[in-house]
Amino acid sequence: MGLDMYAFTTDRQIERGVDFSAEGATEFHYWRKHPNLHGWMERLYFEKGGQDEMFNCATVKLTADDLDRLETVVKAGNLPHTEGFFFGASDGSETEDDLAFIASARTHIEAGATVFYTSWW
Repeated sequence: MGLDMYAFTTDRQIERGVDFSAEGATEFHYWRKHPNLHGWMERLYFEKGGQDEMFNCATVKLTADDLDRLETVVKAGNLPHTEGFFFGASDGSETEDDLAFIASARTHIEAGATVFYTSWW
């Protein structure tokens, strides 16, 4: 039990920024209990018009601009402190992995794929 977080890629061109079907997508990154990153994704989800009050099993599309913003926040150590039932705690050791995710996500987007985030808790 706890916060499981996933990044997926798909060759489908998804127009919606949030709350779309993830059918047929391929997982390319996984995090376990990194709530501060989840909190950043949750804020992005609501900025893009997300309606899932709990932000659980919801999808949010990531663009190159989103990744630029995320990279700035990760490098500065400014992911928002986020807590939740069974979320665990981010401790700062995740930075290298977060930057590897961002680099990989950029590669997928540059190749014409759609990248998105989802979680389950």
